[in-house]
Amino acid sequence: MLNQRPGFPEFALTEIIEIYTDGACRGNPGPGGWGALLISGKRRKTLHGGASETTNNRMELTAAIEALNALQGPRQVLLHTDSKYVMDGITSWMLNWKKRGWKTAARKPVKNQDLWQQLDQAIGRHDIEWRWVRGHTGVPGNEEADALANRGIDELSLGQ
Repeated sequence: MLNQRPGFPEFALTEIIEIYTDGACRGNPGPGGWGALLISGKRRKTLHGGASETTNNRMELTAAIEALNALQGPRQVLLHTDSKYVMDGITSWMLNWKKRGWKTAARKPVKNQDLWQQLDQAIGRHDIEWRWVRGHTGVPGNEEADALANRGIDELSLGQ
């Protein structure tokens, strides 16, 4: 029997998990939310949350981190993001940041280093294919992740 995380027992190790993530911010900085949609076959899970004072980039990173951390054990993942910041960071920048001790090419500290390091740990557990999707173009998974991110902000104002 697999040792699976409560709430996600239906995601088997051999299935490819498709994930859509999004972050939102009302003001930048300002109240923000993140959302993630996890899909495996006909099974779906949604996750969302928020922070009272944050940035859009932090919420985009948080969405990816939370989605990947929700998976117990190694998984094959197809992760969709509409964030060029996340996509470029993962595919182009992070390796060099790590080589330089989390410094940019200009030798300045990497912004959101705490979250980039959390994402680095989360991706190490999975086999991930990253795909960028243009936001707000009617892609159903991206639209749902966006709605979840905005729900995260809405729930902040309700005190939930």
